[in-house]
Amino acid sequence: MQYLMAIDAGTGSVRAVIFDTQGKQLSVAQKEWVHLEEEDVPNSMTFDTDTNWDLTVWCIREALKSAKLEGSDIAALSATSMREGIVLYDKEKKAFWGVANVDARADTEVRFLKENYEGIEADFYKTSGQTFALGALPRILWLKNNRPELYEKVAHVSMIGDWVLAKLSGIIATDPSNAGTTGIFSLEKRDWDVSMAKKIGLKENIFPSPLEPGTVIGYVTEEASVLTGLSTSTQVIMGGGDVQLGSAGLGVVKEGQVAILGGSFWQQVVNLKSSVTPPENMSVRVNPHVIDGLSQAEGITFFSGLIMRWFRDAFCDLEKIEAEKRGIDVYEILEERASKIPVGSNGIIPIFSDSMKYGKWYHAAPSFLNLSIDPEMCNKASMFRALQENACIVSAINLEKIKAFTNLSFDEIVFAGGASKGALWCQILADVTGCTVKVPKVTEATALGAAMTAGVGVGIYTSLENAAESLVEWENIYSPNRKNYRVYQEIKENWKTVYENQLTLVDRGLTASMWKAPGA
Repeated sequence: MQYLMAIDAGTGSVRAVIFDTQGKQLSVAQKEWVHLEEEDVPNSMTFDTDTNWDLTVWCIREALKSAKLEGSDIAALSATSMREGIVLYDKEKKAFWGVANVDARADTEVRFLKENYEGIEADFYKTSGQTFALGALPRILWLKNNRPELYEKVAHVSMIGDWVLAKLSGIIATDPSNAGTTGIFSLEKRDWDVSMAKKIGLKENIFPSPLEPGTVIGYVTEEASVLTGLSTSTQVIMGGGDVQLGSAGLGVVKEGQVAILGGSFWQQVVNLKSSVTPPENMSVRVNPHVIDGLSQAEGITFFSGLIMRWFRDAFCDLEKIEAEKRGIDVYEILEERASKIPVGSNGIIPIFSDSMKYGKWYHAAPSFLNLSIDPEMCNKASMFRALQENACIVSAINLEKIKAFTNLSFDEIVFAGGASKGALWCQILADVTGCTVKVPKVTEATALGAAMTAGVGVGIYTSLENAAESLVEWENIYSPNRKNYRVYQEIKENWKTVYENQLTLVDRGLTASMWKAPGA
């Protein structure tokens, strides 16, 4: 029997996942990784290609071992990754510099571009759907200005998922869905727009021709085979961006369909035709989908999953001990207790991620407001529920922004990622948005989407659309409680006002922004 492997290089971890051709997950191996700030480079977020390759190799080997498979059993593999993160290579195709997705070192470069090229960001956004907030142009310009000896070495650029495939196949390539998040790209043409690089004095010849997801790149090399245990007969297939492949893994492959991926970040996506022009106010981003002819309008909620990890590790040692004794995940215990807290979490107002404001993107200082000194009202359970509610509220606001410029309407959301494992969180999402929420049996949809592309590459599926129709099944469906929906509408409007006031404290220099886009 043939098997497929997906390698998912996410913000907080890397995973290797093995599926059979019916979409059943056989094994997963995961390692957390960190992206450290470079010394004396404020707001930087490096991607350590040496250390992270070692972690990736461990995951591949462990996934094979766990599934009791040989490398030759894997017919094909593909990769997906956090978008925006880039890797630069020299002429020998050796990676020597990388940054993770929300690296924000290029503040000076963004300001320079905006001040010296009038209207440049808005002009590029019309074509690419991206602003400079997470774009590659300011980061590469930073390298040119601050590390000229490294900039001179640059011969190729790729995304992080592409780097995984390059390490395995020896070939540097990319795809529209991931490369599109660099901002050096045309949504309509699904190809690089190198004139953007030329306009600001950067190299034009470093961009690999994009391949559509599911295209064969090559085979696992001898060197990679020795390291990973994979076979040189295993084909390496072009993958894509994590959100877009996650959407495919959820069956969200047609115009007008909607998904929310609840991972380290939360992304809210709506499928559009590639010809749709991004909104003039730059309120959201627009990316190429993994489906040719489609783009995706996208809202992003920052750090939702990472905030939950922080809350768990900072405050929940006793719950960890209980979870170990009961043999369950600590989040299950937190949800059990949060389910007893009323809608609105006794008035607690979390201040973490703002809603999407892509043109001027920054966040208030992380905090909880409106706390009570009554332990029956304010405790770990109520604070945990407040965080769950807040992630859903920000998602709802982002979806409203997408509706405003697309004129699309929808009453159904597909929900996946780690957050969708919690029944309470799923119900809260339905209640906050007023939409039916559908959770697939395979909640780790991003890895499944990558496995689908691997299957397309070796002819197991005729297309990603065909794979989605064949493989996606539903685990649970949650209907909204209309009474709760009305309550959440009021909470949402109140939160907007409170958050705007918290931003003024950042503006006055009284508090520190959780994250600020370069040039904001």
